[in-house]
Amino acid sequence: MTPTPAPTPAPAPVPTGRLLRAAGGVDLVLTRGFALLVEEVWAALTESARTALWFGPWEGDGGPGTTARVRLLFEEETPWTELRVEACEAPTRLVVTTVDEAGSWRLELKLSGTPGDGSGAGSDATELTFVHHLRTQEGVGEIGPGWEYYLDKLRASLDGAPQPVFEDYYPAQKAYFEDLTAE
Repeated sequence: MTPTPAPTPAPAPVPTGRLLRAAGGVDLVLTRGFALLVEEVWAALTESARTALWFGPWEGDGGPGTTARVRLLFEEETPWTELRVEACEAPTRLVVTTVDEAGSWRLELKLSGTPGDGSGAGSDATELTFVHHLRTQEGVGEIGPGWEYYLDKLRASLDGAPQPVFEDYYPAQKAYFEDLTAE
């Protein structure tokens, strides 16, 4: 009788973040590609029921210049955080600032896409560029793995795939992000 081989573990997620020099600090930049229309990815970034699947639901007015509250479902104690919408240019650009007791973070999400033939056969392509505008590189070893995790949760929610596990990202990716040098 031949023993059944042990299942091969899923490969660890590979970090993709980069640091770029920016006016007033550095930008942590991560990208993801989707075989979807820009509008479909935009909906997952802006509709409360859809953001709840990968980040957390929000309540309030989501227009430019307004403030909403976001429930961070996948953080310890699922806290609420304030989110100011700085810019909203549907369906290609969203800039927000989150504010809580830890301080504020300025985040920018940009979508670019190539429409397909509408067949849904993977011919549509959208790229998401996620930018966390940072004053310094301090803490990037904790911040980077978190955003890798959340963006992979976004992908899983759009693909209907199993959700990733945070422990696969942190602390495994910490050294990668700490070793980054701004380009």
